[in-house]
Amino acid sequence: MAAMDKRRLAIAFSIVLVDMLGFSLILPLLRYIAVGFGASDFTVGLLVSVYALGQFFGAPVLGRLSDRFGRRPILLVSIFGTFVGFIVLGFATTLWMLFLSRIIDGITGGNISVAQAYISDVTDAEHRGQALGLIGAAFGIGFVLGPVTGGLLGEAFGYSVPAFVAAGLAALNMGLVAFLMPESLTREMRRRLSERKRPIIDIAGLRQALEHPRVGPLLTIRTVTALAFQTFESGFAIWAPVAIGLTARGNGLVLGYIGVLQIIIQGALIRPLTRRFPEGRLLTAMIALAGVSLVAWTLSPNVWVLLVVFIPLSIGMAVSNTLQSSLLSKSVDPDEVGTVFGLSTSALSLMRIPAGVLAGSLTGLALWSPGVFCGALALGIVPFAWRRCRGGVCEEPMGDDEPVPAQT
Repeated sequence: MAAMDKRRLAIAFSIVLVDMLGFSLILPLLRYIAVGFGASDFTVGLLVSVYALGQFFGAPVLGRLSDRFGRRPILLVSIFGTFVGFIVLGFATTLWMLFLSRIIDGITGGNISVAQAYISDVTDAEHRGQALGLIGAAFGIGFVLGPVTGGLLGEAFGYSVPAFVAAGLAALNMGLVAFLMPESLTREMRRRLSERKRPIIDIAGLRQALEHPRVGPLLTIRTVTALAFQTFESGFAIWAPVAIGLTARGNGLVLGYIGVLQIIIQGALIRPLTRRFPEGRLLTAMIALAGVSLVAWTLSPNVWVLLVVFIPLSIGMAVSNTLQSSLLSKSVDPDEVGTVFGLSTSALSLMRIPAGVLAGSLTGLALWSPGVFCGALALGIVPFAWRRCRGGVCEEPMGDDEPVPAQT
């Protein structure tokens, strides 16, 4: 197989981009749809959490099935579930239909992870990092265009229209997979992958890794900051209409603005910062910057102050997330990087589940409380991060006597 099959990569990129566009079309509208059916802020948060819960259990199962039956058929099943979820959302007339739509989409929403596996199948080790970078690019473009488009469509034509547009995008994705995407796994490769003995969700491995002297501190930092950052991401669309009166259109525009900031930071800021400063100390500083900015978020009196606050917040979140991945990769031997990233993904998935409920509950309690809670989490982990990472200890590969807990 070619070192990097550009045709297959282009198809995979298109699938992720269209999938992200569909997801982010709906993102700024969920609260408005749910409140229209009488939902409280807590219920809106629960609506976000059930999607994360479904994805937590569903995505590993779809990944395992793709090893056994091939990437292409599982992608079709996954995207069809997304299509059905959006159709149910568009026709929803009661709150339970909203929950059903998010549960269906969450359980079958393994599109991204299966697409990542597909990219790994069709590239060699030398080009894989570059190819997987396409996933990040698709996320960035989708998150800029999707919320803006969803907000404009929802305000102009009603909230069911963006759901049907998202369903149309999912149908387009099914066509791309069905007619243009060749299978990446041979029968022999599927047999070999299906024989691997791996737990679908390795909670025990995650717990063991958290106790490890080098990997443990980084996973602890990642878990705490993930809860803070994901509570913000889940809570902004719940908080903004109540606190500063953002409409669906305004919500979409602000989320698009955050997407633009993320693209600029990833493209222009991270590389010079990591060249200039040691990664461990820079990580601590960026978490602290994000923590202060999170407190300022829910204290912002209007949208103009909020847009200014989002600049340091986006810098702190984007740079610290990138540095955590970098330090994790350096804390282990090369052949253990995949295992430690798998454990990191498990931690992130777990934190998505309570984030929505926390965001809704805190917003209902007091409008300033989500930012204070998220900021306190981030600032609370700063002393720990400073002690454990400032001297580069987290970057030292482990010795032979310190293996990462294996996902076997």
